[in-house]
Amino acid sequence: MAYIGNQSNSSFSNMIKQTITGNGGTNYTLTHAVANSNELEVFVNNVRQEPGSGKAYTASGLNLVMTGNVANSDNFYVIFVGKALQSSVPPPNSITSAMMTGSAGVGSFLGDAGTALGNIIRVHEKELNSSVTVAGSTNGVAAGPLTIANGVVLTIANGATLAVV
Repeated sequence: MAYIGNQSNSSFSNMIKQTITGNGGTNYTLTHAVANSNELEVFVNNVRQEPGSGKAYTASGLNLVMTGNVANSDNFYVIFVGKALQSSVPPPNSITSAMMTGSAGVGSFLGDAGTALGNIIRVHEKELNSSVTVAGSTNGVAAGPLTIANGVVLTIANGATLAVV
């Protein structure tokens, strides 16, 4: 039967459980980092708690913050569902500039260095001032109109694509 998406595996995942002893407070340390509250299920006295701001708890990185105090007599544990589901969302502030290179598999910018405005818009110069080769196994994109300075060579190798939008 045909379907859309990744082919399912015939294997199973093991969920990781952390038992926590309540300390009468609201702040706890997780044994595994999470990107957000939805990557874990929190249970107090075997009742699942609702994740999110203004709800029963929030979580980020190794920090778990409960809305109410948890007593040491409470049955308190978390299940890391994001870990078992292999979440690809990194914890906040965990990506460094050293990780943002072509060798990390995230691509690279060729030519003149541009200026980033916020996290959405990439602003760059209108004129290419240094020679660039778009390799045969890659694609390139530039916002136009784009002019090429005198003496500068833009090479688009066989099998490569450059789109000017």
